Amino acid sequence: MRQRLENPIRIFLQDMVEDLRFEDLPANWNSFDIETFSNNKSLWGYQKTAVENAIKILWKYYEDFIDYNRAESLEANLTRKQKLMEWYGTNGLESDLDINLGRQKRNIYNLLIDYYPEEDEKISYEHFINRMCFWMATGSGKTLVIIKIMHILSALIKRGEAPPCDMLLLTHRDDLINQFKGFIAEFNQANEVKINLEELRRYPEIKRQPPLLGITVYYYRSDNLSDDQKQKIVDFRNYDNDGKWFIFLDEAHKGDREDSKRQHIYSILSRNGFLFNSSATFIDERDLVTCAFEFNLSSFINTGYGKHIAILKQEFRPFREDDYSGEEKQKIVLKSLILLAYIKKIFAKIQKVKEDLYHNPLLLTLVNSVNVEEADLKLFFEEIEKIGKGEIEDATYKEALSELWDELKMKPKFMYEEGINVKISKDMLKITKQDILREVYNSDSSGPIEISFRPSDRKQVAFKLVTSDRHFALMKTGNMPKWLKEELSRFNINHRFEEEGFFERINQENSDINILMGSRAFYEGWDSNRPNVINFINIGIGKDARKFILQSVGRGVRIEPIKDKRKRLLQLYNAGDINTELFNKSKDLVQPIETLFIFGTKRDVLESVIKRLEIESKREGETQISLFKNKEAENLPLLIPVYKMAREPILIEKKQTKFEITEKELDEVSRFINYIQDDRILLMLYSENLRNYPVERLKMLKMSVQKSIDFIRFGEQSYGSIEVALRRMLDYFGIIPQELEGLRLLADEIRHFRNIKVYLRDIRELQEKIDKVKEFRDPFQLEKEVDGKFDHGEISRDEYKRTIKKIKGMIREETVEYKGKKLKIKNISRHYYLPLILAASISDEEKIDYIKHIIKVPSEIRFIDDLEKYLDKPDNKFEQFDWWLFSKLDESLDEVFIPYYNPRANSYSNFYPDFMFWLKRGDNYTVLFVDPKGTEHTSAMRKVDGYEELFIENGKGKIFNHNGFRVKVRLLLRTLDAAKAPEKYKPYWFDNIEKMMEEM
Repeated sequence: MRQRLENPIRIFLQDMVEDLRFEDLPANWNSFDIETFSNNKSLWGYQKTAVENAIKILWKYYEDFIDYNRAESLEANLTRKQKLMEWYGTNGLESDLDINLGRQKRNIYNLLIDYYPEEDEKISYEHFINRMCFWMATGSGKTLVIIKIMHILSALIKRGEAPPCDMLLLTHRDDLINQFKGFIAEFNQANEVKINLEELRRYPEIKRQPPLLGITVYYYRSDNLSDDQKQKIVDFRNYDNDGKWFIFLDEAHKGDREDSKRQHIYSILSRNGFLFNSSATFIDERDLVTCAFEFNLSSFINTGYGKHIAILKQEFRPFREDDYSGEEKQKIVLKSLILLAYIKKIFAKIQKVKEDLYHNPLLLTLVNSVNVEEADLKLFFEEIEKIGKGEIEDATYKEALSELWDELKMKPKFMYEEGINVKISKDMLKITKQDILREVYNSDSSGPIEISFRPSDRKQVAFKLVTSDRHFALMKTGNMPKWLKEELSRFNINHRFEEEGFFERINQENSDINILMGSRAFYEGWDSNRPNVINFINIGIGKDARKFILQSVGRGVRIEPIKDKRKRLLQLYNAGDINTELFNKSKDLVQPIETLFIFGTKRDVLESVIKRLEIESKREGETQISLFKNKEAENLPLLIPVYKMAREPILIEKKQTKFEITEKELDEVSRFINYIQDDRILLMLYSENLRNYPVERLKMLKMSVQKSIDFIRFGEQSYGSIEVALRRMLDYFGIIPQELEGLRLLADEIRHFRNIKVYLRDIRELQEKIDKVKEFRDPFQLEKEVDGKFDHGEISRDEYKRTIKKIKGMIREETVEYKGKKLKIKNISRHYYLPLILAASISDEEKIDYIKHIIKVPSEIRFIDDLEKYLDKPDNKFEQFDWWLFSKLDESLDEVFIPYYNPRANSYSNFYPDFMFWLKRGDNYTVLFVDPKGTEHTSAMRKVDGYEELFIENGKGKIFNHNGFRVKVRLLLRTLDAAKAPEKYKPYWFDNIEKMMEEM
């Protein structure tokens, strides 16, 4: 069945800039410190990508389409919009995004036609196209990205690359504005250029004054912006500024539809500037199409930045329905406490490996009702009280433990993550009632509950057993619940606890609180790594509650195994942030503490949660499919190199990597330094670039200018000005290089094949053909095997015939076609996963845009075709090995790479070769990276330099001893004509597979 349906909605803008390399932008556009935020915060990899994508889009808009100049008219901006809209069309956008005036209310109609031309009762979306969206999960740090873009935009304005538009931040709650103020204060402490936050209503006053030093950013509540003027409501027309605003929306669409009045006001204000829209939940087609960076909850978890999510079938149903006994209520509470006690015992084992690893696990209980007669919070508290007193029947406890284990031993699947399942050891069955007292209640014996609170602040109430001197639970509500006030007389009361509340200290290492319970009210804006178990009691029935579940789960998945490193342990190890010894000692312990276990109330509630999370995990119209790991790979020792950060920067390590600059610009830098002479002036001028090792870096700067042959490589890298070149050189000497740590077995570093994204409404044909090709095996070998079984009487004649028929029906290759664009689905027996999916054509005109993470680059397709032809030869050299295997690598998802100094980015980048091979003969083992690239790519030479720095010594490949193997790591580059390769790098280039094998 052929696909005849139109492509569904998908993200366009991110895909459009994916092939635009950030380091290839002009120096004025890529010479920013994107990583540093403050003295103790740096942007994570995905946040840096979001900022880089924003810069690439702005470059395309303000330089590539029409180069901005300060004297240009507003017509130039209209032309930019036209060209941007055309670019979307070139990349396959067919949706009608125009604003249909006939559907608008009269007040919106009048608003729009005041600012935009009408044509056929429509306004072309071309007028709204100057925007980019950032779809980032709750807890992923959108605020840092927004502030960093503001900072970079101000620099681009100063450099004359972007227009001097005013900046306006809009968000929908006062606490979020206060949160922004806190982050900006932190940013300002560490940066020479300060951000001044001013309320929008002060705009006329500030514009009349001399310009403030630094960056002025105005802010306001997005829901208080209108076309009317009241006490807090402001009329946007009073601040129109001819539409010359850079507007930053943070969840500002909450409560609004795209065609709402406020959404149009944001666009009107930025009509001659640019609109930046950030949210954890985008559903409107226009937001998806203009999404510059997607990192929703699914991506957040799949890339290791968050805990795994396990939604359990165990239910809090007894808390809602009257026909359940008190024993059933106690059982479900016990299950969450057993799980918490088990994870806390795991945490204790991890602490013996390294004391400051991970977080102290916490049970978070979120309830729907707090103050009604039979409030959910009251019912939960009563069960906590009974268990603390020891009022548990042995049979009830055993049932709770057994039922929980029955589910967990089946290794339930994690949300979003194909092929990764919950792994809980049998040690859970050893958890006793005494363990719960000790691990959860901070006590060695049962006892009544004692209450602590401040008479002046009854919003938080802490609990402990009278048999312990440590509190174990905290109730955080708008005020002390009525039912608790009425029952205070039966508790011991302690009013005297610290001025700073328990809730404010709950994230500190010395917090004793193991259970945090409350309603939705306290949860907004709360950040913690600690939740490992969440109980949702009677939450999830209504639409708003389901949104809350999504948000609270997003906050609950945060993780920080070591301070300031917010990724799961495996990803930290792959990035070189922890050493092999620590990883090996911890890796088998950490999965439970890297997991968020969720208990809901009813099956249909759980299903609604899962449905909502699944919607969040996918772009509209996107299906994720998984290919299959080759059984041949299961038991083979597949090795990969792993790296670590050096202890010192380049200037101390004395690395051979050279700074790249043109000879003319180096001469200008040299004359400038000689002219200044006084180092104190240089220190003052470039203090932002000299935070670490200032004196040493100035010395290296002068030495590199004087002895350029030792430190400088003259090349094509031009910076456009002395100031930019100097800043880049000073930054260069502070770069921390990566070093080789060793080799280890492949774990989950090649994962792209489990994340194939398809943008078709119906994928049945594709999936059926994948499943069919996956089953292909060598017919000759299979027939030989079945003949042997028949000859030995192991199978009947009928079974023999059926098997032979099945063998003859196996298919090695299939094709799928959509809109004339064909895919090949191939079974290549020595590939790491099966089957391989690749574009059938190498023509750019037939670019495949409805599937991601497959082979569609022409050089890669040619390589696979040539390899297949070579393997069909009877005397091919692969047969000389005991075994071999190879795999495609995907730089966006996989974590197998070679680090190298990248002069365009002025930092160490990761080189992801397109393919890797493992070849073993005797005790000789080769890890071979192959990258099909043309010889004209100068970046290839830099990547070779990075390879040589790590794997070549005295002109020869290093040999690594690993479990009895003598291992070499090789790099070869495939081109159509190896004769054109530069002389120094010729040994790395080959133009046919035979030559590649000769090199081996």
